[in-house]
Amino acid sequence: MPATNSAAERLRSALLRVIDLREQIQADKALAQRWRAVKRWQSRRLEQTYPDLLASPRYGAACQFFLDEIYGVRDFAQRDREALRVVPKLARLLPERAVATMAHGVELDALSEALDARVAEHLPARIDAASYCAAYIAAGTPAEREQQIGTIDEIGRSLERLARVPLLSTMLHMMRGPAEAAGLGHLHRFLATGFDAFQAMGAAGTFLEAVRTRETSLMQRVFDGEIPPEWTDLGAVATDE
Repeated sequence: MPATNSAAERLRSALLRVIDLREQIQADKALAQRWRAVKRWQSRRLEQTYPDLLASPRYGAACQFFLDEIYGVRDFAQRDREALRVVPKLARLLPERAVATMAHGVELDALSEALDARVAEHLPARIDAASYCAAYIAAGTPAEREQQIGTIDEIGRSLERLARVPLLSTMLHMMRGPAEAAGLGHLHRFLATGFDAFQAMGAAGTFLEAVRTRETSLMQRVFDGEIPPEWTDLGAVATDE
């Protein structure tokens, strides 16, 4: 069934929030540099945390999707503006749960961007394991980090359910040409890549449990005052590049 106005409005509201947040960050050149540095360091950290899942024939695509599309270093402003422009059309074409899953993803994006910006505000001239942990503690509460981890899990389970919807895969792939012609290629790639990754994986329980367990453990260790020894091998990232 086509998406209801509530799902579409939730997506639109989330997109407006995250677009506004990114514009505020970009308006402060020094903060934007540190914010991008946070993303580069976190990308290293995630690759170090999930080498087994990334190398897995079954889980690799889903893990790469999260690293690229949820925690990616790329600028997602174009994708988000594309989505905002076509929310009414998406609501007509896609099932409500698909639009709701997109809204959930953008809400996670907004939370993660806000936390990353706060981490950036507390950083010195470079990021290493010690300075990142100190900024992480100063920037957010355990409750916010638990919400972030829980939302990742919920999005994964929603994608798993969507992957079982008959004909949705065919619809998404048929939309590729028209989407690119209309300047919506970034948005289409996000939708199709996530759907294909979870459809190929099948049951996602083991994958999502691994992500939830590892992220929760790391979060708890940092808030307990530990600098994870494995992070010391990640080196440093300058915050003024």
